[in-house]
Amino acid sequence: MIKKILLVLLVLLVIIQFIRPAENHSDKLSANDITLHYSVPDTVLSILKTSCYDCHSNNTRYPWYNRVQPLAWWLNSHVTEGKRELNFSEFASYPVKKQVKKLKATAKEIKEGGMPLNSYLWIHIDAALDQGKKNILVYWADSLQRLIAQ
Repeated sequence: MIKKILLVLLVLLVIIQFIRPAENHSDKLSANDITLHYSVPDTVLSILKTSCYDCHSNNTRYPWYNRVQPLAWWLNSHVTEGKRELNFSEFASYPVKKQVKKLKATAKEIKEGGMPLNSYLWIHIDAALDQGKKNILVYWADSLQRLIAQ
């Protein structure tokens, strides 16, 4: 009986390898990309691309384990949720009030260590934010939200 259950589980595991979520890739910059509408210094952009863009933009760099189900589904849910919360590729499409709110929330999450997620940092060690990078991002987000709110 146990052999039959294990065989069924193995067959199911093989079958689900063919059920893949769509990947989050874009070949071009969105017309609503934050960099096209607001000043994003190179240092800030570099940090955002390394630590934030995989979940908060229209272009995710996928790790090797994205080819294995159900891990790809788990990653897809993180990316979908991240983009729903904040998408830098679509930032200019948000109403001004929402842009200000998102920048305030971004600064708060970074200050409190809520972003990047610990589960993301397990594999993406380079995405960890030291205090200097946190300060750069918080200063930029605070400054930009004050500018937008004027």
